Amino acid sequence: MLDVFTLFLFNIIVYNIPLLYGTTGEIMIEKSGSLNLGVEGTMAIGAVAGYLVGAKTDSLFVAVLVSFIASGLVGLLFSFLTVTLQANQNVTGLTITTFGVAFYYFIGNALSNSKGGWPKLSGTALDAQSQALHIPGLSDIPVVGKALFSHGILVYFGIIIAILMWLYFKKTVPGLKLRAIGENPAAADSLGVNVALYKYTHIIIGSGIMGIGGLYMGLNMGGTFEGSNCWINGYGWISIALVIFANWSPAKALLGTLVFGFFNTLRVQNAALAYVFPNTLGWLTKIPSHFFSALPFIITLLVLIISSMTSKDKSGEPQAIGRNYYREDR
Repeated sequence: MLDVFTLFLFNIIVYNIPLLYGTTGEIMIEKSGSLNLGVEGTMAIGAVAGYLVGAKTDSLFVAVLVSFIASGLVGLLFSFLTVTLQANQNVTGLTITTFGVAFYYFIGNALSNSKGGWPKLSGTALDAQSQALHIPGLSDIPVVGKALFSHGILVYFGIIIAILMWLYFKKTVPGLKLRAIGENPAAADSLGVNVALYKYTHIIIGSGIMGIGGLYMGLNMGGTFEGSNCWINGYGWISIALVIFANWSPAKALLGTLVFGFFNTLRVQNAALAYVFPNTLGWLTKIPSHFFSALPFIITLLVLIISSMTSKDKSGEPQAIGRNYYREDR
């Protein structure tokens, strides 16, 4: 009984971490006043690039670095199109998503049909480096130790990024300048802040963080390429909704992604929970499995509906989000 409950808690963390990477990366971008709807494609490109180079070098560090750089280059493209060329941000983001997912299938199918085949993860040093760490004392705590302190290094890295990003926005001068740009770029510009440089820098970094989340999903799935399902599988879109759910706060994103991790875990383990707790959770087996698959997206829709009904005065949404800044108009 405790093993099933512990596994349930453990998997909540597993499913929440890629969402945390995607959400925190998008929060950084939106704090600069830009709206990037290309999270799905950015994560897909980071996943494929990081995994393939990581498998070639057999190094998790190289995989993370390449994933960050590849997705950062996607962010550079988005910055050039929307900041320099003043292209429509919504259209640009959607184009990046279409391109990124297509890139994933193109590379994946090409390698799968090649002589060497898609590189396998099982038994490699990369696989070993991405496995759970044993933290003396904490990992040995009954139930909680296995659930919270028996994960791979990318899990703790994602949590650290969220905490550091919150501190960056709240406690540092560059972070405060970034928030000022998101609220009123003309006012920030008049005070000597280089708006374009700040946008470029934070869009690139935010996109790189998303890519690490994509890599985590590929590693978590054993690196097996499936021609029918993309590794990202809609997590990029959920991450965009979670930005609103977290009220543009990286600290609140930790809680928001756990909520979605709970529903994703319920989709996988509803039958096991019903079997172990028949009196209280037996009704889970009566719900069609397709409903559990759709549940994360239903929750996403509800988040968007509820957020649209809340007061804008209490929202952390940057006031200039999604609007291109024309310096000549200030």
